[in-house]
Amino acid sequence: MASAATDTQPDRLAAWITQQVPGGAVRLGGIDHIDFGHSAEMLRLTAVIGSGVDERTQELVIKLRPAAPGLLEPYDLARQFHILQALEPTTVPAPRALWYEGTGSVLGREFYVMEHIDGAAYERVVPPELDAPGRIPRMCESLIDHLAGIHLVDLAATGLDRLGDGHTLVDRELARWEGEMRRVQLGPLPALERLLTELHERRPERSPNVTLVHGDAKPGNFGFVGDDVSAVFDWELTDIGDPMADIGYLELMWGYPVGITSRPSAPPIDDMLARYVARTGIPVHDRPWYLALEAFKTSVITLVGSMLFEAGHSDDMRYLEMALGVHMTTKMGLRALGIDERLDPGPVMPSDARIEAAQARAAAGIG
Repeated sequence: MASAATDTQPDRLAAWITQQVPGGAVRLGGIDHIDFGHSAEMLRLTAVIGSGVDERTQELVIKLRPAAPGLLEPYDLARQFHILQALEPTTVPAPRALWYEGTGSVLGREFYVMEHIDGAAYERVVPPELDAPGRIPRMCESLIDHLAGIHLVDLAATGLDRLGDGHTLVDRELARWEGEMRRVQLGPLPALERLLTELHERRPERSPNVTLVHGDAKPGNFGFVGDDVSAVFDWELTDIGDPMADIGYLELMWGYPVGITSRPSAPPIDDMLARYVARTGIPVHDRPWYLALEAFKTSVITLVGSMLFEAGHSDDMRYLEMALGVHMTTKMGLRALGIDERLDPGPVMPSDARIEAAQARAAAGIG
């Protein structure tokens, strides 16, 4: 769908950035939409700061709060900005957060500006050249090493310990995603509700480890230059708490049929987790339960996307693709807990009429 932000007058944005930086007026190059992720809008631009011999060029990315209702609610953009600021002195290659605008007076919505970091993210499509011998294994190893680096961040030194009580992360996750499921469901969801019940009944002992948790540590959120991770993106779900939440999510993603970890040359997840333990000293435990937890979370997020599409809040066909993954991911979570019985997914797909209406709008160039 069309974005109001891309129609904003560049002069207003340039004037605002000028107020944030020393060195004179700012001129902006072309503002391009970045097609990345599902939950927020991002714009890339070039800023020319100053003039004459003092002129310098800076590549910037703007992240805007998505128009409500969004995929991830409540959506706390300021929190993301402060997390990125806290990570700046660490070895984690997160984008450097520069400026935050919370009034909506410049672009019509809250946003923050960060430095652009080069890096190709492979969410779904893997170019053939990555199948050259050794490349995928090196990329997977780099991904694991950087996830380990996230979990080794000093929470007290960075001030990230102020994000909340890390010992309650699993409680908060279960409550949040159950609440989201209840908020959007259109009827009984037998498979997803069974998964939730099993998670509560089989919950392991609370982990003694509290680390920074990325919250969305899928391969598509790691940018690569060559075979090495150059950037870690998408800190929307970041928190502090049990690092096994990230491990469970990564293991879930390892089983998906897309991305670099789906390639035949990708190392086994067992080998990668052994590498993680060697680098962090954090034991990996209760793997099936944490995979199931992350399957529940992912299923609910994709269900929200499906219901946004069904309600007409978006004609974005990516939400329809998400709908197709709800039951698949739910079954992955149930299988991790040894449950293979056939369970009705319930109303997780948009109606045929809604799909046809969105396709017709797309064909007509509307939205």
